[in-house]
Amino acid sequence: MSGEPQFSVDLYWLPLGAGGRSVRVNGRIFEAVAACRARRSRKDLYHSALIVRVRAGEFVIEMAPAGAGAGALRGVVAEGAVGSRWARPLRLFRYEIRRWRGGVIPDVGEAVESPQRLTVDPLIAERVLKLVPEVPTPVWGRDDLDTGEMWNSNSLVCWLIARSGLRPELARVPAGGRAPGWSAGLVAAERQRS
Repeated sequence: MSGEPQFSVDLYWLPLGAGGRSVRVNGRIFEAVAACRARRSRKDLYHSALIVRVRAGEFVIEMAPAGAGAGALRGVVAEGAVGSRWARPLRLFRYEIRRWRGGVIPDVGEAVESPQRLTVDPLIAERVLKLVPEVPTPVWGRDDLDTGEMWNSNSLVCWLIARSGLRPELARVPAGGRAPGWSAGLVAAERQRS
């Protein structure tokens, strides 16, 4: 038997564009513009995902481009539009939220300062899983919820952390990096809680 706890919530930080040149280049352009506007130095960008272990097994929770075929095989519990609502009928402009039992995080081998164990509390781990289908699904890359920041995978993860009763400050972005969208998830979770 391994030393892994039966219940846990682990956070993974993946460099934006890991495994994909196009996303990496666009991310660098986005960060260069954001840094220039904020009059600060550029930082490495990260997106996040969770692995939750409960008695029923291990689940990957992430936001990813909508895949082809049966979403149930990937644990898809919700979908949202990318960029604009009008383009949502096209799979290219949709994202999916996965609660994937036995799933994998693509490019997990490139994760930085990961995993970060957030808890081994069984009640919180179960609550995180239960909350996944309830996460908001605004347009990815836009501030449809008027939080002051765009919605993306970091928003999803922060929302789940905050709504489950974990403290979002337990998550530490890798040194020299930032996680765009994180505060959007926190603001949305706080609004729902109140």
